[in-house]
Amino acid sequence: MVKINRVKLFKVLFLFILASTCLFSSISILNKVEVKKGELRLQFNQAYNKSLIRIFTLHNPTRKVFDIKNARLASKRVGKGARSSHCRSIRVSQYKRNIIRVVLEVDKPYSCEPYKPMFAYRSYHIPLPKYKSRKRSSYTKKKPVKVKRKKIHKSTVVHVVEKEEPYILSVSDNSYRGKGRIVIDAGHGGHDSGAVGGGKREKDLVLQIAKRLERQLKKRGYTVYMTRKNDRFLKLPQRTRIADRKDAKVFVSIHANSVPKRKRNKIHGIETFFLQNTRDAKSQRIAARENRAVLKGAGSSLSKKVIIDSVLNGPKIVQSNKLAIDVQRHMLGNLRAHYRGVRDGGVRSAPFWVLVGASRPSILVEVGYISHPQERKRLFTPAYQELIAKGIAEGVNNYLKNRAKEIEL
Repeated sequence: MVKINRVKLFKVLFLFILASTCLFSSISILNKVEVKKGELRLQFNQAYNKSLIRIFTLHNPTRKVFDIKNARLASKRVGKGARSSHCRSIRVSQYKRNIIRVVLEVDKPYSCEPYKPMFAYRSYHIPLPKYKSRKRSSYTKKKPVKVKRKKIHKSTVVHVVEKEEPYILSVSDNSYRGKGRIVIDAGHGGHDSGAVGGGKREKDLVLQIAKRLERQLKKRGYTVYMTRKNDRFLKLPQRTRIADRKDAKVFVSIHANSVPKRKRNKIHGIETFFLQNTRDAKSQRIAARENRAVLKGAGSSLSKKVIIDSVLNGPKIVQSNKLAIDVQRHMLGNLRAHYRGVRDGGVRSAPFWVLVGASRPSILVEVGYISHPQERKRLFTPAYQELIAKGIAEGVNNYLKNRAKEIEL
């Protein structure tokens, strides 16, 4: 009799363990998020295993992050109204297919011990900081610039612009969600033909591709501005000033490459550059050729300090590098799907002056070598140009989507 009872006991215990395992391994649904008694309370549709939650801290601004695995939001509205005077902001989102991310933006790092209340297996409670937040969320739009008028002479008025607060994107800003502003710079123009090969001019080629890129980006919902839409020359400050005036998300300058006659049958391929000093001789040579024309008439205002400040501007360089990688990858993918022998010149850094003045992620795309006979023929083919434009647009779009995810951390 005792032996039979033991067998039954083991069966019941086994079934309980099996049921618990299945319960915790299945997808949990987060039904409700509320702030109550100094805590953020999460309510699931079933018991949740808190060991599946990854907790970590991010800085600048300070954020306490909770990645809740094997979980999905019941709807997009869950957690949207969660607010507390102890946090700058509380954000709940479906970070990945089966991962919910909860982000508490706070004034300073703090430690907390999240817990599951006794007999409330479906709940998960996160204690909030005891101090109250003194500052507004850093995810706000740029404050308006105040302008003071100071009279020097009766007939002269000087506008003095006060220092602006750093621009930080609002999470609700649609600019990173497919509605941002993009500035396209078609290199050279006017008296500056750029590289010439086989009677074909760089200034004509890049304008054709720039117009195709404009259409591709507009199809994706972006607002697009061109530094030039016809055959005219712009000085260096004019090109990047447009990007700053329009508050563009990215600046893309389009060019074509060239090499001396002795190498014209050997060197070809597409390359994407971002601004940074380099010791690479090839990158220096390409930058020197492109800079030669654009620096004409630039004046003394482009001092060494300007380029040094730009090159050492870490965040801009990092983001420009990411943008360049996305654009290069998508251009290659599109071209290689339809053409053989498309060479990957890679993503490289070089001191291009046209990228110096743009205070935003900026890249320079060398769409190919106009000096190479076969590549030149392809470059002036509408279908080839369309694939290049589509690749750049896809790369920009992918970069901005990823950037939005980074900002929402």
